[in-house]
Amino acid sequence: MKPLALLLSLAILAGCSANHLAQPSAGAAHFSIARHESRPAGPHFANFHPLRAPRPRGLILQPGDRLAICGDSITEQRMYSRIMETYLTVAVPELHIDVRQYGWSGETAPGFLHRLTNDCLRFHPTIATTCYGMNDHRYQAYTPEIGAQYRQAMTAIVESFKNAGARVVLGSPGCVGKTPRWARDPSVNPELLNLNLCELRNLDVLLARQEGVRFADVFWPMYVEGYVAQQRYGTNYALAGKDGVHPDWAGHLVMAYAFLHAFGLDGDIGTFTVDLRRGWAQVSPGHELLGFTHGELQVRSRRYPFCAPAGDPSQPNNLRSGMALVPFNRELNRLMLVVKHPAARLYRVTWGATTRSFTAHQLAKGVNLAVDFPTNPFSEAFERVDTAVAAKQAFETKQIKQLFHGEAGRRDMASTVASSEKDRAQLVTAIQDAFVPVTHTIRIEPE
Repeated sequence: MKPLALLLSLAILAGCSANHLAQPSAGAAHFSIARHESRPAGPHFANFHPLRAPRPRGLILQPGDRLAICGDSITEQRMYSRIMETYLTVAVPELHIDVRQYGWSGETAPGFLHRLTNDCLRFHPTIATTCYGMNDHRYQAYTPEIGAQYRQAMTAIVESFKNAGARVVLGSPGCVGKTPRWARDPSVNPELLNLNLCELRNLDVLLARQEGVRFADVFWPMYVEGYVAQQRYGTNYALAGKDGVHPDWAGHLVMAYAFLHAFGLDGDIGTFTVDLRRGWAQVSPGHELLGFTHGELQVRSRRYPFCAPAGDPSQPNNLRSGMALVPFNRELNRLMLVVKHPAARLYRVTWGATTRSFTAHQLAKGVNLAVDFPTNPFSEAFERVDTAVAAKQAFETKQIKQLFHGEAGRRDMASTVASSEKDRAQLVTAIQDAFVPVTHTIRIEPE
């Protein structure tokens, strides 16, 4: 049976006819099983047929949400989950999202299902993201058995979350960059592994449509952009990681983008508008105008942009490299400076210790400060928040794997939960203490 035919057969067996799939349920994005994602030309993509993913419509996050980030060893790396939590903390603080990560090395979807109630549902998540499939694909060519087992487990996971009152963002697996050393057959062609992962990704698309939940496409952007990066920077560029499976920061940025995009966030961090002719300025919500005189704007901000430090985009070990591959800054990280009625042809803009030159046309159109000033007045405060997030997420791994599933949990789970929650609460407070308003100045001068 051909892969797509198998997918449709599984959908029908699950009670989803093609006609039903074409009729979106309330709150679900429109989906047509006959459509596919756009596919670059060339033999690298010729055998892949990724189904068209449902597009997010509106913000799925709600104020006070408790977000569970669930996945295997890629999640336990605590990199894309850290990007997500830091972003949610500083970019949309008004939502007050409480985040927990549940990564477990080597885990499959059935494995997570087995521990879902004990480890995750006890904390009453209101929204959850999942990222499974890498271990479920068994590092071999696709078989109907692999697809059936994965779909059954993922269906049970989604329905368990829904029954507990949680919204779900169903993430696909990522891709492999090469056959990892632990594969049963180390000589298996990486394309066969990725075709397998693409089939699981397609099953996730069908399942998201069937269950009326959000879908985060991790596989296709990583597969496409990994190839693009190698054409741009050389074949040694490994978006999926040196071992072929565990990405570095660029790959995790692509993953975080997939989930944040699926949340339906608008990416509007703020806009500072200056009228040089009239001598006035205004700022958007989340920022307070302290003064504007002689081309100098003073602002106190309670929302931060995502501050990735400057880095070599040809190296996958930094966030800026990932930002060059996906529209993270354009869609999720816009802190705009707009200058109306500029009289000169060129202007110098100084923000913090950095000065950049812009044309009058660029400033009138608006420049994204988060892009043009990698090091900026938010950088130090952002790093303090991010460091505190990293410490909390590291404890969450210890809490689940060592305490809940260790001797303490076997002896007395209730007291283990209570005592470890006190320790986690201190780490949550540390994040809150690190996130403080930033006062900064933007100076605009004609050249």
